Amino acid sequence: MRKPLVLFLCLIAGTCAQSTLYAQWSFIETHDAKVYYYDSSHSYLLPHLIRCFENSLSFHRRLFDYTPTEPIVVSVEDFDDYGYGGASSLPFNNLRLGIEPYKYDYETSPTNERFNWVMNHELTHIVASDKPTGSDRFYRSLFFGKVSPVVEDPLSIFYSYLTNPRKYAPRWYHEGIAVFLETWMSGGIGRALGGYDEMVFRAMVRDSAYIYDVVGLESEGTTIDFQVGANSYLYGTRFVSYLGLTYGPQKVLEWFNRTDTSSRYFGSQFQRVFGTSLDDEWARWIEWEHRFQRENLDSLRRYPITRYRPLSAYALGSVSRAFYDSTRKVIYAAINYPGHLAQIASIDVEHGTVKRIADMPTPALYYVADLAYDPVGDKLFYTTNNSRGWRDLNIVDLKTGASSRVLRGARIGDLACDRADHSVFAVRHHNGISTIVRVPPPYTAVEPILPLDYGKDLFDLDVSPDGQFLIGSLIRIDGTQQLIRLRIDSLEQGRSSFESLISFDNNTSPENFVFSSDGKSLYGTSYYSGVSNVYRYNLETKHLDAITNCETGFFRPMPVGTDSLIAFSYTGKGFVPVMIHDTIYNDISAVKYLGEAVVEKWPVVKQWKVGSPLRVKVDSVVVARGEYHNFSSVRLNSIYPIAEGYKNVVSYGLRFDFLDLMQTYVFNVNASYSPNAGLSENQRLHMSLKFSHWPWKIRSTYNAADFYDLFGPTKTSRKGFSLGVQYLHSFLSDPPHKLDAQLSVNGYTGLDRLPDYQNVGASYDRFITFRAGLSYEYLRRSLGAVDYEEGVTAELGSLTSLVKSVGYPQVNANFDYGFLLPLAHSSIWLRSSAGYAWGNKQSTFTYFYFGGFGNNWVDYQ
Repeated sequence: MRKPLVLFLCLIAGTCAQSTLYAQWSFIETHDAKVYYYDSSHSYLLPHLIRCFENSLSFHRRLFDYTPTEPIVVSVEDFDDYGYGGASSLPFNNLRLGIEPYKYDYETSPTNERFNWVMNHELTHIVASDKPTGSDRFYRSLFFGKVSPVVEDPLSIFYSYLTNPRKYAPRWYHEGIAVFLETWMSGGIGRALGGYDEMVFRAMVRDSAYIYDVVGLESEGTTIDFQVGANSYLYGTRFVSYLGLTYGPQKVLEWFNRTDTSSRYFGSQFQRVFGTSLDDEWARWIEWEHRFQRENLDSLRRYPITRYRPLSAYALGSVSRAFYDSTRKVIYAAINYPGHLAQIASIDVEHGTVKRIADMPTPALYYVADLAYDPVGDKLFYTTNNSRGWRDLNIVDLKTGASSRVLRGARIGDLACDRADHSVFAVRHHNGISTIVRVPPPYTAVEPILPLDYGKDLFDLDVSPDGQFLIGSLIRIDGTQQLIRLRIDSLEQGRSSFESLISFDNNTSPENFVFSSDGKSLYGTSYYSGVSNVYRYNLETKHLDAITNCETGFFRPMPVGTDSLIAFSYTGKGFVPVMIHDTIYNDISAVKYLGEAVVEKWPVVKQWKVGSPLRVKVDSVVVARGEYHNFSSVRLNSIYPIAEGYKNVVSYGLRFDFLDLMQTYVFNVNASYSPNAGLSENQRLHMSLKFSHWPWKIRSTYNAADFYDLFGPTKTSRKGFSLGVQYLHSFLSDPPHKLDAQLSVNGYTGLDRLPDYQNVGASYDRFITFRAGLSYEYLRRSLGAVDYEEGVTAELGSLTSLVKSVGYPQVNANFDYGFLLPLAHSSIWLRSSAGYAWGNKQSTFTYFYFGGFGNNWVDYQ
């Protein structure tokens, strides 16, 4: 049986490798970048992207004396409806770039042109992580590259630190310097000079909220706060800006730069540069922050502060655009706060009670979901897949509570309902372009109306009560922003002319503007004074009036009657709905930004503006173009020593990692040897090979060893030879719904223990197993949860062992159900398993093993 088995499995392995040998990626290469893209419709963006890359890299060369140790791989993607960027120096320098416009809610991330901004930011990450010292270069040479940590070989973490130590600095460290530099590189447009960041810390001081120390930020601040991981940006930016103000920008650069005299650990380097410990300076920053924000609060209180009445007993975390239902006297909004699952909810303005209308299974961090309200049809429109992927359009009937999805993958947001004909206006993001679209009843098709040129984006739409006008906030490629009005009949005829109502300076956006019930005024918010206040714009007089003077910030106003407004007031725990009086404030106070203080004291940051990327001549920097052949691009990435356990002895060897630049083909080989004389000679050599290329996985072992066998009685190491092929297929990927199938065939020879069970002897040493499995999951968790808190998982599997032409089939099923308890982050899970095996009950091939805690000692026997 041995020869047919090996030939059969090798044939499968060869077939699966060849079937997807070439991916549909193309590339453009410069001396320092390899830009990959998979869709020819994205190619129009590439010259601009390359200009931005070269322009930013040129700046970092001068500022940090940095030369890339290898070309930086840039992958151009359109997988989500909003843009994103991500950079890593492991396993090599690479950058992922989502080409769509960014989300502008609350001005959490003010930017100028998005490619220019993302290159400024992400290349800072590359420099801060990749730039080596002499010892870094030695270890990279020793291990044939930068080592990526892997779970199966924990020693790789140590080797990875030796080759790339700054990768292991906390996230706030990396985001702090990236945001600090992005702001000055963009000429002052960025979060170091952003109103949202300033508001967050002003609210903390006003509310006597706890400002996390270094350890607390990583352990609690990124889990229990409603802003979760975004706190790394907020705290990192704030602390680095404080250091820049106190010690000067050059000192900040000295801390982040890597030279041959730099300390390996970022905390030790801090001590070397600033002459004090990181913990002590962090404490001094917190004291300074309290003084600075108290001065800002005192400045705001020079004029009367807007009084308001809270409409909820507690903060609602993040909130979407909201709508007031005057008949039911409730507010409709999507909300998301720690300890509770995200939902579409109604908030009773008289009693403050919050009632769930529909689940929101895929919320975004800040805007939760896009929402629109049709008061005539008594319907709410909302989007799902808000955190990733392409958004769907859904409708909930407020009379019956029934919710349904009407458009899958519509890619639309910034919804606004036209009460005149019940259609929905929206903005679609696709291929890097924003398009105004309309979805008429019965809401089964999207009608494009007006595509905008690249560099222009429209957001915060609203339709006038009479259905004649559409308003929105327009942002241009240079970062300037306008509140504009368009005639709907002109749009329908393809005319793109619009009326500019208000123009705002850079770093200031017109947000959340909506029509009054009579259509004569607009209400919205802006950080015009440094604080997000509510403004009223009279469409007849063309006059803008402030109608609040607040201490933190008001957002998403909704006119109520003739003299009142509902808005959301910012607090340290999220947004609280409040009722305020509609009255004009002739005097409102401004605040001072930390970034302003940095510029005033250290004007050198003005010289850090990178300038226009148009000065880069693309034809002069591009050195190659072509199709990417990923299999032939596989290369050795690293080699490093490993230690493994085999039965009760130690083996020593090497691990070899191979992969292509797009990381679509991944190989790794472990080879080790046990010198222990207690082992027979044919068990001293240990080999394993793993290959993965979606949807295939191949694994082969010879006397398989395992690192974790060194530390407990449960042994996964196995004598003998194995070869297996696995195929994965996804039938449904609609978060949080997921339905996957798995097929695999594995052959074994020379085994003395069964491959899947703990130390169970094998009655035969040669056999083949065939597996098939189907798994479904619907899992949800609230902000800050450690694990899933609610949902269902179901699995159905079969295993057939073929031994000397005799089959031993088994089937098994698992079903888990979990539900939340009233106590935050508490839930109960009911778990069940069942199975049945055919064949000789005395045979080890009919055994089942249910359960396991994943602990080597607890799971023993």
